[in-house]
Amino acid sequence: MLSDIYHGQRKYFDEGHTLTYQFRLTQLKKLKKIIKENENEIMESIQLDLAKPEFESYTSEIGLVYEELDNAIEELNDWMKPKRVSTPLYLGLAKSLVYSQPKGIVLIISPWNYPFQLMISPLIGAMAAGNCSILKPSSQSKNTQKIISKIIGDNFEKNYIAVVEGSGSVTNPLIENHRLDHIFFTGSIAAGKEITKMAAKELTPVTLELGGKSPTIVHNDADIDSAAKRITWAKFFNMGQTCLAPDYLLVHSSVKDELIERIKFYIEEFYGNKKIRSDNLGRIINEKRFDKLVGYLKQGNILEGGNYNRSDLFIEPTLIDAVNIQDSIMEEEIFGPILPIINYDKMEDNIEIIRKNRYPLALYLFTKDDSVKKYIIEKIEFGGGCINHALTHVANSNLPFGGIGYSGNGRYHSKATFDTFSYGKSIFEPSIDWEPDLKYPPYNDSQLNLVKKIIK
Repeated sequence: MLSDIYHGQRKYFDEGHTLTYQFRLTQLKKLKKIIKENENEIMESIQLDLAKPEFESYTSEIGLVYEELDNAIEELNDWMKPKRVSTPLYLGLAKSLVYSQPKGIVLIISPWNYPFQLMISPLIGAMAAGNCSILKPSSQSKNTQKIISKIIGDNFEKNYIAVVEGSGSVTNPLIENHRLDHIFFTGSIAAGKEITKMAAKELTPVTLELGGKSPTIVHNDADIDSAAKRITWAKFFNMGQTCLAPDYLLVHSSVKDELIERIKFYIEEFYGNKKIRSDNLGRIINEKRFDKLVGYLKQGNILEGGNYNRSDLFIEPTLIDAVNIQDSIMEEEIFGPILPIINYDKMEDNIEIIRKNRYPLALYLFTKDDSVKKYIIEKIEFGGGCINHALTHVANSNLPFGGIGYSGNGRYHSKATFDTFSYGKSIFEPSIDWEPDLKYPPYNDSQLNLVKKIIK
């Protein structure tokens, strides 16, 4: 079946169906229309998989997709236009152009934590760039997998866009035995390594959107109340099951107690006295993840929360301090509603801690000091982040999103996604009416002297 999909898409692409502006625009508009028509079913599927609050589901899963679609529809014509670049004088009268060309057949593999958005957002860029796409949603978010399969299968030819359901390994034969033109993977570091290894057999390029331990730093000059409010929201959004969530908190010793008290205040403000009954908190995806998270609760000293209910896959928003830097909670991405807190006295102390888990996907810094901002931005390698906020940079589709090192490679969102699924074809077109003989043999000293004057 996978082989049939691949060969069908290869033929469809080679016949040139996806190349025109009108085709791509029509397909993008169709995608938006079918999402609108199935919006309630999509929201229900996400609710069944993760019990996300409706507001979180709409904003982070549907709203961001609409934003990407609107941007692609509006900008597509400009993105597709050949880009003129300058031509050196010594090459004479000529045009130099870069054409954005589709790569061909792309495989997009998405995770379970944002099961709709993290599948559809890269698909938008692949469609805009003129590719055929094979989609592999996560089987852990089985209800969202089904609705994606349904709306794509009912509305697009398989030779253009096809959905493959099943376990994570179902696409392995496709990767290993066919020359895909690009793989876009969002998920764990371990799985990313395996996909890269398989893709190497056919030299298939891979974009990896992974994770890591994203630090949050609160300096002694920060607005503590604002920092506490924004950190609380960002950490417990989607029950902490966000690759960009603040993974651990580094706070200056002089403001640690005040910050903790304000975070406690906002936990109560946002989620009430009975957290398990709150409509503003989701649930852990499955028992395996739940048990892993409960294990972290035995490390350090619980300052807030710590209660859990396995039958409901619920863990309270939890603050922990006195953690050991060698504990698993400080060596593994937490991916849940548990926030370890470590205090520091000098900003330089944070560098060593962060570099124990080098290359985080995000970093969040709360300070008013421009020299501190400059120091952290220049000193730490991370994919992107916020100053005096957290998580929100991902909502700006004009900011290319991605990691570095262990947190991934490549960038996407808006034009960056279009570029990821395109390749630049460079074309040089000289005048046929006039050209200096400078570069042609037989060479002489005059030619060489003139070249030296021009190129130096």
